[in-house]
Amino acid sequence: MRLNACFLGVMFWIGAAHAQTDPAEAARQAGLRLEQAAVALSEAEGARDRVRALTVTVKAYEKGLAAMRDGLRKAARREAQLTVRLRAREEEIAQLLGVLQTIETSPPPVLLLHPSGPLGSARSGMMLAEVTPGLEAQARKLSHELQEVQTLRVLQQNAAETLEQGLAGVQVARAELSKAIADRTDLPRRFTEDPVRTAILISSTETLDGFASGLAEIASGEISDLDVDVSDLKGSMTLPVQGVLLRRAGEADAAGVKRPGILLATRPRALVESPSAATIRYRGPLLDLGNVVILEPQPDTLVVLSGLQEVYGEPGQVVPKGTPVGLMGGAAPEIGAILSLSGDGTGTDRSETLYIEVREGDSPVDPETWFRTDKDG
Repeated sequence: MRLNACFLGVMFWIGAAHAQTDPAEAARQAGLRLEQAAVALSEAEGARDRVRALTVTVKAYEKGLAAMRDGLRKAARREAQLTVRLRAREEEIAQLLGVLQTIETSPPPVLLLHPSGPLGSARSGMMLAEVTPGLEAQARKLSHELQEVQTLRVLQQNAAETLEQGLAGVQVARAELSKAIADRTDLPRRFTEDPVRTAILISSTETLDGFASGLAEIASGEISDLDVDVSDLKGSMTLPVQGVLLRRAGEADAAGVKRPGILLATRPRALVESPSAATIRYRGPLLDLGNVVILEPQPDTLVVLSGLQEVYGEPGQVVPKGTPVGLMGGAAPEIGAILSLSGDGTGTDRSETLYIEVREGDSPVDPETWFRTDKDG
C-alpha cells in the first residue's frame, strides 16, 4: 500500500506539471522577437519613410522586451514550483529510486524466493512484472522534470546577454527616431506657431480650460480649416501608449483630487503615438502637467496628453495616425531590475503615468467614450 501511494502520488504530480504551458519556450520566442527587432533597426536606415520604419522598430523592441520580462517571470515561477514539489516529495522519490535500484541490482535467485513457497514467488513475480514498467516510466518522467529545472535555470542565467542587446537596441532606435522626426519636412501644416503669443497665453492662464479655449491665439495668422470627422472612431480608438488603466474619469486620486481624464500606468520610455490623424495644436511644458501634447483630430475636439518626458513634432503639423508624439519619462530599466521583476508580476515595472483628457467644445468628456480601455496594452 505504501508503495502504491508513492507511485500514484508521483504520477499525479508529474501529470499536473505537464498540463502547464512551457515558459522556457515563451522566453525563447521573446528572444527571437528581440532579434527580429534588431534586424528591423538595421533595415530602417535605408527606408524611404524612416519615421514609420523606426516607429515599428521601437514598438517591436518594446513588445519583445515586455515578452522577455513576462517569459522570465513565468520561467522563474515554474522553476520555483518544480523545486518546491521536488523537495516536498523527497521521501517518495527516494522510495521510488530505491525500489528501482533494488530491482536492477538484486540477483535472480533472491527475487524468486518467497516465504509462501513457489506460489507466492510466482505471484510476486507477476506483480513485479506489472509494476516495474510503470516505475521505470515514472522515473523517466521524473528525470524530465529535473532536466526542466536545469533548463529553466540556464535560460535565466543566459537571459542577461539577450536583454543587454535588446535594451541597447531600443535606446539606439529611440535616438534615431527622435532625429528622424526632427528632420521631417513632408508633413502638411495648418498654421505656424507664434512663440511670443504662446508665452503670453501660458503666463495668462491658470487652468487647462483657459489654455485650451485660447489655443487659437498662438498662431501667427489664420488657422486653415480642417474638414475632418472622426466621430465614427468613438469607443474604438486605441490608447496612445501601451499601458494599464489606473484611474477613470472622475475618480479621486490619493490626495482626493478628481480630474475629468483617465490615468494610464506605462513602462519607462514607452512610445506615445497619435491615436488618429490629427493636428498638433500645442506641445511643450504647461502649468503643473509637465510636458503636454494637445492634438486636434477634428474641429472642436482636443486630445490632451500630459506627463511625457520628450515631445515630438511642431504645432500646426498634421500627423498621420500612429505618428510618435513623445516618449514617457523614467530611466530605462537595468538588466538586474528586469530580472528581479521576473518573479513578481505585480506591475511595478509600469512606473510612469500618462494623463489623457478629451475635450469637446469647451468642456471635457469621458475619454472612455473615445478610447478602448478594456485591454492591457
